[in-house]
Amino acid sequence: MADLHAINDAINKRAGRKLLPSILVSLLLLGLIFGTITVNPLLFFIFIWIVIMIGIREIASAYRKGGIELPDYLLMIAATVLLAATWNGNTQGLAVSAGLTIPILMFALLLISQVDFIKRSTSAVFITFYLAVLGGFILLLANHPDGALRIFALVALIACNDTFAYFAGVLLGKHKLAPSISPKKSWEGLIGGAIAAVLGGAAIFHYLFETEWIIGAAIGVMTVITATCGDLIESAIKRDLAIKDMSNLLPGHGGIMDRLDSALFTAPAVWFAFELIARYL
Repeated sequence: MADLHAINDAINKRAGRKLLPSILVSLLLLGLIFGTITVNPLLFFIFIWIVIMIGIREIASAYRKGGIELPDYLLMIAATVLLAATWNGNTQGLAVSAGLTIPILMFALLLISQVDFIKRSTSAVFITFYLAVLGGFILLLANHPDGALRIFALVALIACNDTFAYFAGVLLGKHKLAPSISPKKSWEGLIGGAIAAVLGGAAIFHYLFETEWIIGAAIGVMTVITATCGDLIESAIKRDLAIKDMSNLLPGHGGIMDRLDSALFTAPAVWFAFELIARYL
């Protein structure tokens, strides 16, 4: 037992996270994701809406620590309009609502105050695009006859990459991937995640969607790129604002944004992959 505690402590120290709470939280989130979409897709929409609202609170709070004041309620209203339009109007709803909501949001910020308008408006547009527009693609994947399978593919691809990148980085990581942005990430972790994502993608798309394994493998490679970029960008935001985590809401993870970052960048790419498969294969 002492040896197990020693191993766990060593992993926690190397990874910078507590492993056991992280696993429990991950299982809870997986239960909520697949429980809601299996019971009723509308429940999944509500779950994603809640997650994105929490994400907006987290990132707006982080911005305030960096000296940028943004009204949470305006960002939440804009995001709600975008998400609801996406759920009801699919890609057209997302495009039209984004084209209308973002200018209105900027004008509302101007009415509130002219001080630091460029800084506040660009920050607000960034948050809205980052969370609501990119998050809208999660809803596009879910709002489909095969929605549950598509969400499974998204989650499984990200999990393959993140999980194996984590363990490969902890056990083998020596060469830093981006030390100035995310010191814990290593090339060894990236390679470990890539192997798992390629194998997972090949299996998922061959057996669940009846496509050639090479297509699934290519989507796995794409997932490694998008998930890593999403994680690095969120790390860059935190480093720029001089914070470690967006919040401490999720034990072993940090905040909602610390779990959502990979999905926000991967969902549009996976949605696009499904569109290409449907059109040309």
